[in-house]
Amino acid sequence: MKHLIAAVLAATFATAASAQDAAVGVWQTEVDDGAFAYVTVAPCGAAVCGTITNTYNADGTPYQSENIGRQIVINMAPNGDGTYAGQVYRPSNGKTYVGKMQVSGNALRLQGCVAGGLLCASQNWARIQ
Repeated sequence: MKHLIAAVLAATFATAASAQDAAVGVWQTEVDDGAFAYVTVAPCGAAVCGTITNTYNADGTPYQSENIGRQIVINMAPNGDGTYAGQVYRPSNGKTYVGKMQVSGNALRLQGCVAGGLLCASQNWARIQ
């Protein structure tokens, strides 16, 4: 019986880890308010979180933003099918939204929603690493 419980726990953790793997990496955001960023997504507990690591003007010129180091993808828990649920922070207005995320290969679609998820704005990100 102990072996069965251990096997079930190992399979559960392996499934969560493999679901996280799809989102883990460095992603380039869309241009928003005249700039874009590189966001590093990494495991944070049973979820994934994303932190701004570099910022660029729309023309690709790097600049030192006060948002470097800010977590903008917050506790995105994998649903096991390439989708995630958590929160999204938007630096330009300082607001945190209900977040949804979907990863498909080297593409990530991030949504921030209000009104219980009825109204959402989204961005499509591209994998850098």
